[in-house]
Amino acid sequence: MKCDWVRQNILFYVYNELEDDARYEVEQHLARCPECAVELKATRQFQSTLSELPVSEPTPNLLAASRMRLQEGLETARQGGILQRFILEPTTWVRQIRMAPSLAAVIFMVGFGGGIAATYNAVASGRGAVQGTTISQGNSSTAQPVEAAAIAGIRSVTQEPNSNRVSIKYDTLSTQEAQGPLNDQRIQQLLLFAARNNYNSGVRMDSVDLLTQRPDDIRVREALMYALQNDTNPGVRLKALDGLSGFVRRDPIVRDGVLRSLISDTNSGVRLQALHLVEPMKADSNVRSVLTKISKADSNVSIRSQARSMLAQTPQMD
Repeated sequence: MKCDWVRQNILFYVYNELEDDARYEVEQHLARCPECAVELKATRQFQSTLSELPVSEPTPNLLAASRMRLQEGLETARQGGILQRFILEPTTWVRQIRMAPSLAAVIFMVGFGGGIAATYNAVASGRGAVQGTTISQGNSSTAQPVEAAAIAGIRSVTQEPNSNRVSIKYDTLSTQEAQGPLNDQRIQQLLLFAARNNYNSGVRMDSVDLLTQRPDDIRVREALMYALQNDTNPGVRLKALDGLSGFVRRDPIVRDGVLRSLISDTNSGVRLQALHLVEPMKADSNVRSVLTKISKADSNVSIRSQARSMLAQTPQMD
């Protein structure tokens, strides 16, 4: 057996990820090869050092953002790609799991957690059938505050016609529902969560649309700014611009965010709306600088033309 092969697999040997026959071969080689034995000792010392380091728990924001990116990736992935690899190429993914101890551990924990969740849902469903109850929060004013880390996703956001009452369905271990007026703290918390983290672009659109009714709340304004800069759906970004329109003149942070969208947004409709919002502020030095830049070299003919027109109407400054 060659030393190169042993050194490539020595980490899997340390983590007990080799099959019995391969493990036996490695042990036989280590017994007669001093150089590989030194490599084994160094690897075990490295493993011991890592085990002494504290394990940091991911923040709720990181978890939510990761769920959002994962869901968006799944929605845009080619249908059948992952399924075909797992069904038609079992040897490939089995080999990948064998060669990645941490991946195997994660798969085990996910499977274990899924089993617990399934058992919990089955028991809860059985109790609901017996007692004739449903998992629903009908009166949000008496419900406990929502922890963002406990929310798996927002399913839907609806507002009753001609009413201030909002209904939000969200998932924890099972789908729940909260109802209450728009100024209810719990409703606002769920709307802010949905606007930032939910994987469904339609739900984000509904949430941002409702949040635009309360832009004076600093948390709402921050959520709208986040949606403007980070949401993948241009419709949501347009809604965020509408909600921020009243603050372009009086809030420099909002104005700078709108200017960033004007410069770098990938959607021409969003950029045109941003250009329209900063027009009343065209005498501002930052706005003027951006208009000058895009009037000379912007790839969008309409935006370039409108920027030139705005600059022509702006008094020259000494």
